[in-house]
Amino acid sequence: MEPEVRPNQNGRDLVHILAEFRYQLRTFLRFSEQAAHEVSLHPQQHQLLLQVAGAPERTAASIAYVAGRLGLRHNSAVELVNRSVAEGLLVRTADSQDRRRVALDITRKGRRILKMLSQAHARELRELGPLLVRSLKRIERAGHTGTRRSQ
Repeated sequence: MEPEVRPNQNGRDLVHILAEFRYQLRTFLRFSEQAAHEVSLHPQQHQLLLQVAGAPERTAASIAYVAGRLGLRHNSAVELVNRSVAEGLLVRTADSQDRRRVALDITRKGRRILKMLSQAHARELRELGPLLVRSLKRIERAGHTGTRRSQ
């Protein structure tokens, strides 16, 4: 059964709170997409660079790894990587533990661009972050007081 949505203490129902949260997320995503375009990157390339550079230690950033992190099919990830390699953002290297697998490394050019984008994103999140946190807290409160499972 679907949970019944009831107004919370502030008179707002869960749907309204979720709509506001989604709007704030989309505002950030629009910012992120525009920032990538401003440095001549496709937004997915920015996400790819983030995942390669941000892979945990001892985790090879393979095609399978980035496909999973980006929610892409393997062949789509290969195309994205090919484009990024051709643009000098990434290089392929043989994985040190499994020579059959290719690991991705970010180039100096890729790091420079990623640093610029990361700084811009951090500035944007300093402004938008408090709104997102407030919305998350409202969702949490609504979940505790505004929903009930029908039996």
